[in-house]
Amino acid sequence: MAKHRRSGPNFRFLLKLITRSALSPMEGEQRKPVLTDASELGVSFIGHSTFLLQMGGLNFLVDPVFANWLVVLRRVRRPGIALKDLPPIDAVLLTHAHMDHLNLPSLRRIIRHTRQLSGKSPIAVVPWNVADLIKELGFARVESLQWWESLRVGDVEITSTPAKHWGARKMTDTHRGFGGYVLRHGAQSLYHSGDTAYFAGFREIGARLAPQIALLPIGAYSPDGFRSVHTSPEDALQAFIDLRAKTMIPMHYGTFCLSAEPMDEPLPRLLRAGRNDGMGDSILPLGEGETKIFSYNDASADTSKTLTASETA
Repeated sequence: MAKHRRSGPNFRFLLKLITRSALSPMEGEQRKPVLTDASELGVSFIGHSTFLLQMGGLNFLVDPVFANWLVVLRRVRRPGIALKDLPPIDAVLLTHAHMDHLNLPSLRRIIRHTRQLSGKSPIAVVPWNVADLIKELGFARVESLQWWESLRVGDVEITSTPAKHWGARKMTDTHRGFGGYVLRHGAQSLYHSGDTAYFAGFREIGARLAPQIALLPIGAYSPDGFRSVHTSPEDALQAFIDLRAKTMIPMHYGTFCLSAEPMDEPLPRLLRAGRNDGMGDSILPLGEGETKIFSYNDASADTSKTLTASETA
């Protein structure tokens, strides 16, 4: 009996992606980050799945990738915020070990940058069996979480959440964990799903943790077999509905050529699906470098504004 192997793209498909990324012009502008008050929640989209989150007076980076190349794939949109312009980072959250989410050169630079600004290193939070990949980089400490486990960084609670994906760095290290995170500080709550296909776990995450803001992936869904590990725009919208969150911020599109759909297809497709379902006002696309600031007065109400650095000058 033949052994089961994970199916994956063939060489011709990979060559097409490499060529497509190499020939695409690098686009996008970089902006300085908009910094928030300690009482506010700031969400800055940097690109792909990379976000700067400001919560509880602390600065978090999720899946920070600032590199122009992922081995042979070149990014086609610049990071919206240059790494050198970031504030000192208190914690780096990594959802899994894939190279478009865990980028070792970027992590080394973040540690150096934070040390220069604050005199100390950030901590790292990772899924199970990922710590060995980053333990020698110089983080103050590395915390590993199983699904539904929590830890506190300052006054912010971070809970690991399930996903339908896989975590191998190479094809052989399938023992590595993967997932998302819900961050909570008082009335503020935010969910970063990491990479995932659509699954029933979104309902459980919503029921157990009730995040108000959901950062959800909408790209890398073609050919259709990719939807076993990624969400299409329509899948992501259904996940948002299942979560019963208030605001959806799309991610994981437009930065790297990872799949067959046109680079400019996912976002218009999501917005069209949102309008058709009467959810259009709940979808908040952010351009690279844009910051959404949420100011919560109580657990059920918020006022918010979207800013770029130029608007605060």
